Amino acid sequence: MKLSAPMQRFVLHWGEMGARWGVNRSIAQIHALLYLAEAPLHAEEITELLQIARSNVSNSLKELQALGLVRREHVLGDRRDHFSATHEPWDMLMAIAEARKQREIDPMIEILRECAEAAEQDPDTPRLAVERLRRMEGFVGNLTGWYAQIRKLPQGTLLKLMQMGSRIARFVGG
Repeated sequence: MKLSAPMQRFVLHWGEMGARWGVNRSIAQIHALLYLAEAPLHAEEITELLQIARSNVSNSLKELQALGLVRREHVLGDRRDHFSATHEPWDMLMAIAEARKQREIDPMIEILRECAEAAEQDPDTPRLAVERLRRMEGFVGNLTGWYAQIRKLPQGTLLKLMQMGSRIARFVGG
């Protein structure tokens, strides 16, 4: 595989965006490379194309597999593992959203619940602080519930909702 200038630019930019979103730059670059690849690549090819350490490639591929963004494949006549990325942007978005929810939102809900319960029992915690903790807990809980409902909708329905944009407000009275 040869990376053209636009492909290189995309891989580099995806790496930069990943770093801004809290994802290791190498992980994001490998994901971008596999997204653009016409066929599954083995780790040595990825190492050569991106000029990053083989150990970094191995660790990044494990992380991408855990996120559900990359899958291992076998190629007839080659004993090495090859890797490919999902080529559907929607699937990528859903995998990333789910991973971030599990890593960031779920623990936050638990901590908010624990803090609110402890604050209610603590005579030194002002009533206003207790109310604000409960309000935040309710907000994040509602957001998580909404996310769970949205995840159950068919992709086509979600895409139509996205395309409607602010016009959806007419249906809900906003």
